Amino acid sequence: MAAPDAVARAAALRREIERHNCAYYVLDAPTVPDAEYDRLFRELQALEAEFPELVTPDSPTQRVGGRPLDAFPKVHHAVPMLSIRTETDTTAAGARAFDVRVRKELGLAESDPPVEYHAELKFDGLAINLRYEHGVLVAAATRGDGETGEAVTQNVRTVHAIPLRLASDRPPAVLEVRGEVYMRRDDFERYNARQREVGQPTLVNPRNGAAGSIRQLDPAVAAQRPLSFFAYGLGEVVGWDDAPVTHGATLDALLRLGVPVCAERRVCRGAEELVAFHHDIALRRDSLPFDIDGVVYKVNRLDQQRALGFVTREPRWAVAHKYPAQEELTVVEAIEVQVGRTGVLTPVARLAPVFVGGVTVTNATLHNQDEIDRKDVRVGDTVIVRRAGDVIPEVVAVVAERRPVPAPPRFDILQSYPVCPECGSHVVRLEGEAAVRCTGGLYCPAQRKQALLHFASRRAMDIEGLGDKLVDQLVDRELVHTPADVYRLDLATLAGLERMAEKSAARLIAAIEASKSTTLARFIFALGIRNVGETTAKDLARHFGALDALIGATPQTLTAVRDVGPVVTEAITQFFAEPHNLDVVAALRRAGVHWPEQTGTQESAGILAGRTLVLTGTLPTLTREAAKEMIEAAGGKVAGSVSKKTDYVIAGSEAGSKLAKAQELGVAVLDEAGLLVLLARQGG
Repeated sequence: MAAPDAVARAAALRREIERHNCAYYVLDAPTVPDAEYDRLFRELQALEAEFPELVTPDSPTQRVGGRPLDAFPKVHHAVPMLSIRTETDTTAAGARAFDVRVRKELGLAESDPPVEYHAELKFDGLAINLRYEHGVLVAAATRGDGETGEAVTQNVRTVHAIPLRLASDRPPAVLEVRGEVYMRRDDFERYNARQREVGQPTLVNPRNGAAGSIRQLDPAVAAQRPLSFFAYGLGEVVGWDDAPVTHGATLDALLRLGVPVCAERRVCRGAEELVAFHHDIALRRDSLPFDIDGVVYKVNRLDQQRALGFVTREPRWAVAHKYPAQEELTVVEAIEVQVGRTGVLTPVARLAPVFVGGVTVTNATLHNQDEIDRKDVRVGDTVIVRRAGDVIPEVVAVVAERRPVPAPPRFDILQSYPVCPECGSHVVRLEGEAAVRCTGGLYCPAQRKQALLHFASRRAMDIEGLGDKLVDQLVDRELVHTPADVYRLDLATLAGLERMAEKSAARLIAAIEASKSTTLARFIFALGIRNVGETTAKDLARHFGALDALIGATPQTLTAVRDVGPVVTEAITQFFAEPHNLDVVAALRRAGVHWPEQTGTQESAGILAGRTLVLTGTLPTLTREAAKEMIEAAGGKVAGSVSKKTDYVIAGSEAGSKLAKAQELGVAVLDEAGLLVLLARQGG
């Protein structure tokens, strides 16, 4: 038998946890960190485990789900859950037509005041009826056919947004709350990402995810799904003192009881305010955190609702004003690829034209080979296509039962496109990557702009003045095809481009000429080899000493370079195995691009070989970049933070926490003069 203090503590914990649930899920204003919430929850679990008689139906611990069901029991709705009429005219005329009908049914003349409506969102989820008796959730059921639904109480208890007890000391004897269980887009994406990580099936879309979760026979599965809830109306009500007299006030009252109600709602007077609401939500539809397929208009005064009544099982006082559908069915007529700026081959489904999301769609992205395999998309399949706003249309899922017989073959990018459709270079898929890539980085037309911008960047060939807009003109006018063509540009050609005068053209010609004299490390970095960053380029230059040695390197010799592993090795090997890239390198050399070459230093050479240095503060004469290059040329490594493994800290003026950390750890500290003395030994 539980002691009185345990009974009181359990009751207090239940109240506090539900208060935090309301703040987090209903008000979107968390009051405690997750760790504190978890501590309270574990304390309640421990109490209930020690004293099972303390477990109540409204305890937060009961959200985890009960035993699996063999089937859902049927539930008769005390008040039918009727559907509302759908207005398919997605223009302003749809709202105006509804207002005309309402005014006619109410017998209003043109001179009478406008009707007051409540406008809200039409959520894309699963309709649910929640039955509270004396404030405690006792049952939950789906809409079903409107008269009879399925009891899904155990699964609904797992939805944290739904209160297990209403926040009232004097709740109605019976209060049936009607609303929509839905799944937020960010929750949907996170759930699918986790599923993909562990190789488990993903959800098709948020709506199916919500409906499928509530109709899981095993509540433990439903408990793992990130579901939310919004109330939009009432069913049976018994004993509600001072019940509201308008629909909007009813939703306000539900919110005070701790039931989630969407904030995107508005009281509107007359048709034009309904039109404005419909238009406003349409503009913001794609930025909402959840899916909707329209808005709903309801006569706000409940006495007018009763006067209007129903027709053919639909209320005369409400209508759903739809937006263009964001998902439709169509057929995949072909699968092709598009080559992006970075060389990625993105598979694209060519579709039988279908009107979706307000436009006619003929293409949809398939993302990558992994997504094609996961969804098992094949030419000839009937598929669900989704388009939301300006988002690129995508194939959501295949309708397997409509697949042609015999089944079409599976699509494989590497088999269908062994070479790049843009340039004919070989196509590869590096280990650990989802993307399939063209290896002709210096030659491929699809990659020209990206390759040129990287080649000319400050840390690569440092061609000042060769920026985005100029590169766009050079490529679009077919004046430059590869980086080697940059060195063939003349003053007259550049001066004739938009926003280029003779003076600026002359400065660019001078910058191009100056870039011919570079370092091997900069040149390697400028080539844009996948996974070869600035630091790796310096390691490669120091190790091999000459470009031809790097080009002829074997995988075994490449992996001997510091920090070069299998992925980088494969990228380098594939890049130099492509004849197109070698042709461009040769053209660059013929154009006069040169650098000092030497015998490979390997890792042991250099006065600072194996040493780690940290730069901090402002040096008197050296820039941070110049000091870094001198240190790396001497075999040293420049790190961003000080640790016990740091050999030297080079401190200038206004040195801060790094200097203090060095002094604390006893790391040697040098100024610029000390660094130059240290480097002079390299020359000696």
